[in-house]
Amino acid sequence: MDWLSRYDAVIQCRGKRLDFRKDSGQPGSVFGDSRRDSPAISAVCAQRVFPASCFACLVSVLGTVSSVPLLDEIPVAREFPDVFPIDLPAPYRMAPRELEELRTQLDDAPVLFVKKKDGSMRLCIDYRELNKVTIKNRYPLPRIDDLFDQLRGSSVFSKIDLRSGYHQLRIRESDVPRTAFRSRHGHFEFLVMSFGLTNAPSAFMDMMNRVFKDFLDKFVVVFIDDVLIYSRNAAEHDQHLRLVLSALRDHQLYAKLSKCEFWLPQVSFLGHVVNKDGISVDPEKISAVMDWHRPSTPKEIRSFLGLAGYYRRFVEGFSTLAAPLTKLTQKHAVFVWSDKCEEAFLELKSRLCSAPVLTLPAEGQDYDVYVDASHVGLGGVLMQEGKVIAYGSRQLKTHERNYPTHDLEFAAVIFALKLWRHLLYGAQCKIFTDHKSLKYVFTQKELNLRQRRWLEYVADYDVEIQYHPGKANVVADALSRKTGKIFNLTADCLVEEFLLMDISAGCCDLQSSLSVTEPSWISLTRLHQKEDPDLLHLYLRAERGELPDFSIDEAGTLKYRGRFCIPAVGDIRVMVCKEAHGSSVSYHPGSTKMYHDLKQIAWWYGMKGDIARFVSECFTCRRVKADHGRPGGKLAPLEIPTWKWESISMDFITGLPRSPRGFDSVWVIVDRLTKCAHFVPYKIDYSMKKIAELYLDEVVRLHGVPVSIVSDRDSRFTSRFWRSLQEGLGTDLRYSTAYHPQTNGQTERVNQIVEDMIRCYILDHGGAWDERLRLMEFAYNNSYQESLQMAPFEALYGRRCRTPLFWAEAGERPLLGPDALEEMEVSVTLIREKLRVAQERYEKNANRRRSDLEFSVDDLVFLKVSPMVGVKRFGKNRKLDPRFVGPFRILERIGVAAYRLDLPASFPGVHNVFHVSQLRKCVRSSGQVLDAVPQLEPNLSYVEVPVRILDAQARVLRTKSIPMVKVLWKNQELESATWELESAMREAHPHLFP
Repeated sequence: MDWLSRYDAVIQCRGKRLDFRKDSGQPGSVFGDSRRDSPAISAVCAQRVFPASCFACLVSVLGTVSSVPLLDEIPVAREFPDVFPIDLPAPYRMAPRELEELRTQLDDAPVLFVKKKDGSMRLCIDYRELNKVTIKNRYPLPRIDDLFDQLRGSSVFSKIDLRSGYHQLRIRESDVPRTAFRSRHGHFEFLVMSFGLTNAPSAFMDMMNRVFKDFLDKFVVVFIDDVLIYSRNAAEHDQHLRLVLSALRDHQLYAKLSKCEFWLPQVSFLGHVVNKDGISVDPEKISAVMDWHRPSTPKEIRSFLGLAGYYRRFVEGFSTLAAPLTKLTQKHAVFVWSDKCEEAFLELKSRLCSAPVLTLPAEGQDYDVYVDASHVGLGGVLMQEGKVIAYGSRQLKTHERNYPTHDLEFAAVIFALKLWRHLLYGAQCKIFTDHKSLKYVFTQKELNLRQRRWLEYVADYDVEIQYHPGKANVVADALSRKTGKIFNLTADCLVEEFLLMDISAGCCDLQSSLSVTEPSWISLTRLHQKEDPDLLHLYLRAERGELPDFSIDEAGTLKYRGRFCIPAVGDIRVMVCKEAHGSSVSYHPGSTKMYHDLKQIAWWYGMKGDIARFVSECFTCRRVKADHGRPGGKLAPLEIPTWKWESISMDFITGLPRSPRGFDSVWVIVDRLTKCAHFVPYKIDYSMKKIAELYLDEVVRLHGVPVSIVSDRDSRFTSRFWRSLQEGLGTDLRYSTAYHPQTNGQTERVNQIVEDMIRCYILDHGGAWDERLRLMEFAYNNSYQESLQMAPFEALYGRRCRTPLFWAEAGERPLLGPDALEEMEVSVTLIREKLRVAQERYEKNANRRRSDLEFSVDDLVFLKVSPMVGVKRFGKNRKLDPRFVGPFRILERIGVAAYRLDLPASFPGVHNVFHVSQLRKCVRSSGQVLDAVPQLEPNLSYVEVPVRILDAQARVLRTKSIPMVKVLWKNQELESATWELESAMREAHPHLFP
């Protein structure tokens, strides 16, 4: 102060300026930087003013500003200092030595500390075993969506967070010993509620609801220890805040001032930001989504979807976007991170980080709901006064994928009403749909049961359905659909992909190397382009400017509309096709897709035809891809028999439930002329001698020896005993082609009828099905046949069978002698004519959906296999194995639509005659090397050969322990090893167990 008065110093704090008078009487000044908030004084600036011999002392006084607001500065809250103590009151005072010992023991205790938002630590105890035996308190926690709906119309907010909320709730004295935890210095027990107890949230929520019972849903929202006070204006908020703080004081509940916020225009609450305009996501919470690395396991995907799903109301079409990721979390799903998964992952992160602000619903105003449905999912948008309140969507369930369009669009309406029932029930709303027929659903007379049930549900709402064109219904339409995107493969994309795969080595040089390195086919094109006479002619004309569509770039390369002109020199065109078809970024597209992709960068004469030819010669495509065209092979019906029971067909129905008498199969025998059938109960372990006895008793005894028998290639029908028996009786055996049951279609159809009869009987009556099998045969033979236009019994005996229903109509028709024979011949002729007409009708209808496919002898063809048939193992099947094997050479043509193939020795027991529909033509180019043919089972399924046992363990299912072994299979990698039942493996492959 003496210095200030001596030199007449004047300090301007705001301008950071010091004015004074020197000893010489001249004025002096020291300036600070007004543009900065630096707390330091510049010594360099001071030296310019003070002489070198002058003693000066520069003092900097710093005032630290705490982020915690002072209680005295907060209106209303400063009147309740006892609610915001510095710390909770101690139960009693302790001596210094006692405090030191207590601190030592607690610090050494093996407990878990969790960091809070304000940096302090929370003590948690592992109570998992105690929680298992604790009776769960089912007191409900409030729905977060419902809490936010209460905030509509509010503009002033305050948030109060209790100090260690659980510790302010006493534990019942008898339960105190149960909270004990152990350390090396002894046991400790909680007198107050501890973190980690299963009933802690429910009990604390119950207490908070009772404390604020009179304020809930009026101006207070409570979620466990978070209390939010909301008001329409400042005057209301003053009153509301006083009531809440008074309630805390009355119940001796204490808050932590550093975690409380008062008089806010917007507040962050439960991961959301709320203000007068609406609700949005909290940027601090979404930052975790942006930093989320690409998931590598189903568990990591569930974690990501759990966080992202918390904000699904802000994302249009969340379910559709997340569908590729959701599929990877399904049971037994193979984890393959595809481009669709990457696209969905990045798109969800982008949508969440740019989520819109949703308005809060206003009470007493009408709602508008826009709905739409597609084959992917259902979508809806809830709006009010043109502002979006929430988005909603979900994927279709399995049975819903079979819904017709009308029901699917109606399902979207029901989905929206159920999703927002808490808002729409009791309010007037309009539902807009792009399916016009739904507008008249309330007056429609004919409704199915599902529609009637839904209509009863809609009747509970004050709703009006209006038509809105699909082009105008863009929001809901986007929720139910997912638009595909085309990405260009650039150096930046590759660098990003490598970084996502944690491949850091070499990524720094990848950008530069990709920018200077071009595909080899482009280099060869530049080098050999002038060696192609046609391209050379075009090159010279382009130089003269005669061809406006052709140009020459800086490197001297001829281009057609910006595309490289590929020369017909060497294998350059084949190299281009291989790169576009079989590389790691193409994965064998079809000819049309490949042409449209390739024509963006390359061109040559006849390009489309060459691409189609290249794809047709691709062995991988021919063996893997399914047929989407009409099946090959026209229908060729068998000849019509000339007399009754002259030609028969037969088959076995196996796998039926075993009856009390031990029967588990049915032998079906059908007369091909009259369609009359016999159903013979059968045991799967019958010997061939027993089968022969049944045949003689059921067929030969009643109808004589047939001329021919049509059957499949069942081992019983192809056995030496059966063939010798029929050869001795003079019967011709006709077998269907391999794996083409349509050859014996008549018996296959009867098999379906018999199975349905057995199901109906068991459903209606239960008991042994074999006891009623004769009555089932009687019912079938007396049922009308469309092809005969009569019942099989009438076709066989010439008159209708007398039954309890037709006793009088059957009557008696005594007809003997030549008249009877003549009438029988006329009847057979009439039956054969009706069968001929029916066959022509069936043949015409069937061939309308078939193509005429023929091969020549010595042609190479692929053979269709059954990858889904055969051995099924836990978590693994042969679904991804090739659909075709080969190629094989055709030896001869059998009949109209069957061929005999030259099969290798690795196909033991496989019959070499196949229907044309099981074959696919092989177009082989020169230089192609044939792959080794895999070993197949007789049913054309892949052979599963175990190599060795890798590991063993026991899996516990409830109270039963099941021994399992990890098996490595032939031609499979270690990652493809599967867990199998040890008992089954020991029985089938004992050599693997030493």
